[in-house]
Amino acid sequence: MTPANTATATAPPSRITAPLRELVAGIRQTVQRGLAPEPTAQLVAERLAPYLGLPDLLLSEQCEGDTECYRQHVLHAESDGSFSLVALVWLPGQVTPIHDHVSWCVTGVHEGEEYERRYRLVPHDTTARLIATEDVVNPRGAVAAFAPPGDIHLVRNSGAGKAISLHVYGADVSRLGSSIRRVYDLPADR
Repeated sequence: MTPANTATATAPPSRITAPLRELVAGIRQTVQRGLAPEPTAQLVAERLAPYLGLPDLLLSEQCEGDTECYRQHVLHAESDGSFSLVALVWLPGQVTPIHDHVSWCVTGVHEGEEYERRYRLVPHDTTARLIATEDVVNPRGAVAAFAPPGDIHLVRNSGAGKAISLHVYGADVSRLGSSIRRVYDLPADR
C-alpha cells in the first residue's frame, strides 16, 4: 500500500515458512470462489486472523524495517494476479499519505499496533474535501476488510516500537509495485 518511496522486497518461494504456505493456500481457496469484492475480503479476513501473532509465520528478514519509510515485503503474489500477500513493517512515526486502493484489501496487525484514520470524500463547492469519519487503533490480532469505493484512509505507527501488519490485496502488488490507487491531496478534517 505504498507509493514509490517505499522499499519493496519479494520473498523467493524457498524462503516461505510452512504456516505462511498454509495461509496462502487458504487465501487461494477463498479467492477462487469468485465472489464479489466485499464477501471475498470478509472471508479472507477470517482466513488471516488465526495466523496473526504466530511467532514462526515470518522469517527475520521479512520483519526488517527501513529508517526512511515503512517497508513492504511481498510474501506471495499469485501467478494469475488474483491476490498478493505482503508484510508492511513500520518503525515508530512512519505514516502513509491519505490514499485508497486498487482492489479489495484485508489488513491484520501481526505485531505492535497501528493507528488508522478513515475518510469520506464529499463534494465541496467546485472541488471536494475529505471528512474524517473514524479513528481506530488496531492492536495485534485486529483484522479489517474493505473494498473500493469508500476505502480512503491514512495509517501510522504511533507507538514506541515496530509494528508489522499483513495485507492481502485482490491484485498483484509485485507487478503494480503498490496497492495504492490514488493519493489524496485535498482539504481534510484534522
